[in-house]
Amino acid sequence: MVASGFNEYGALKTVALRVPRHAFQSPAKVAAEWQLLRFHSAPDYQTAVHEHAAFVTILAKAGADIVPLGNATGLTLDAIYTRDAILISPKGLILCRMGRESRRAEPKACADELERLGYQVAGQIEAPGSLEGGDIIWLDEHALAVGEGPRTNAGGIAQLSSILGPEVTVHTVPLPQPDHPEDVFHLMSMISPLDRDLALIYRPLMPTSFLEWLEAKGIGFIEVPDHEYTAMGCNVLALGPRDVLMLDHLPETKSRLEVAGCRVQTYKGDEISHKGEGGPTCLTRPLVRGA
Repeated sequence: MVASGFNEYGALKTVALRVPRHAFQSPAKVAAEWQLLRFHSAPDYQTAVHEHAAFVTILAKAGADIVPLGNATGLTLDAIYTRDAILISPKGLILCRMGRESRRAEPKACADELERLGYQVAGQIEAPGSLEGGDIIWLDEHALAVGEGPRTNAGGIAQLSSILGPEVTVHTVPLPQPDHPEDVFHLMSMISPLDRDLALIYRPLMPTSFLEWLEAKGIGFIEVPDHEYTAMGCNVLALGPRDVLMLDHLPETKSRLEVAGCRVQTYKGDEISHKGEGGPTCLTRPLVRGA
């Protein structure tokens, strides 16, 4: 099988994810790990199971085939955020090397399962390079943006460019440092593509060079208001062009999306998203999208 649809907005056709039963695993595991992983508070296990099931139902109703990822040795609560461990590329899957050491078991665990389903691996990021999927945005098959920051370093970006080859332009975006070295700030913390010519952004954190690069490609912007940014207002998953899924209780951002012609659905993510700082893009690894 071949991953395809190298963009972040085409119709979501196949998506991999890991349910709480295989990531959180048990209330005891949650209790043992949440503070070490800097979750805001301990997720309630049973509520997380129900929230995630409702989230998956939305994806399935949108027409996406679900690829469930299982349990594996060495996974932590963070394994629910499946975007980060594996990249898709025209040459096959790319195994990341996680910037957070506690997540280093995830890429191989994901790749082993996907290879059994017929997906091909094109390469992997090796030490001392680091690269996480939340820092990668495909604009199209020939252009990719990558955030350089606490989870993705210059060595990882160089290896990624080498694997992709000259057919893909890689635009590096400098990211701000988080308040704590173990906290996460990915490129997708400040931008979510919505369509070929539209993206949701948090402008105060967007480097001018990145804005200009996107504008040169004909991309316009919807801006997340300051008061909704910290509640992950900028983390929005496109189910298709201008057909989006976002966390609930973000009324101003939702209104701005709708004014721009987007169809908006929301989900409740108190346990699976807010407490671990992982929105709908983080919970999913799209494998196949429409062109």
